[in-house]
Amino acid sequence: MIVLFTDFGPSGPYLGQLRSAIAKRAPDEIIIDLLSNAPTFDPKASAYLLAALAPDFPDDAIFLCVIDPGVGGTRLPLIVKVGNQIFIGPDNGLFSIVARRSSAVSAQKITWKPDYLSASFHGRDLFAPVAAMISTGETVSSAPIPMNTLSQPDWPDDLESIIYVDHFGNAMTGIRANTLAATTRLDWNGNKFSHAKTFSSVETGAAFWYENANGLAEISINQGRADELGLAVGDPITILAS
Repeated sequence: MIVLFTDFGPSGPYLGQLRSAIAKRAPDEIIIDLLSNAPTFDPKASAYLLAALAPDFPDDAIFLCVIDPGVGGTRLPLIVKVGNQIFIGPDNGLFSIVARRSSAVSAQKITWKPDYLSASFHGRDLFAPVAAMISTGETVSSAPIPMNTLSQPDWPDDLESIIYVDHFGNAMTGIRANTLAATTRLDWNGNKFSHAKTFSSVETGAAFWYENANGLAEISINQGRADELGLAVGDPITILAS
């Protein structure tokens, strides 16, 4: 399967164009729309989100990841193999966290060129065809490159900030919940959140943090919206000792 992970947004032509570019070369391939509203222009927050979501997918999944504010610039186009999964997209740190959490990682620079490559839509013109070619077993022109030559920002193993706000207004952090004790409180802008197992563990309207289904610490309100408190992507979170 080919898994789409982008900041394109759910409306507009871009997702359709991405899917069309895949279908031209791999019409029978399963395409999964994992996320179309990843943090806009934000490879850092997206890197932690991608690392949390990827383990749910099978070993042979191909992730087409386009968070690419440097499109048309000097960043490299990459194929990164992490375990038995493949990640295709720009070299801007987007794959740094998922790669860091694996002991089996390799990278290639895409050298294949399409007949037409727009300056601003490499997702459609370059990355999507490459994903389709790999999915059908077609050889893609590429060159192995050492992992230590890739963009490897000095980002922490866990990011103490909000990385995503979902449809329900829940605010995901870049902190893996298994690194926190149940007695830990999280602080956002002076607001302190205690841990609960799940929504039904607290009263209606109560704010808390819990381990979400993807293993991240998430700030929520039972039957309410945490984002209405003002929480937004990029906001810092402080871990308070128990």
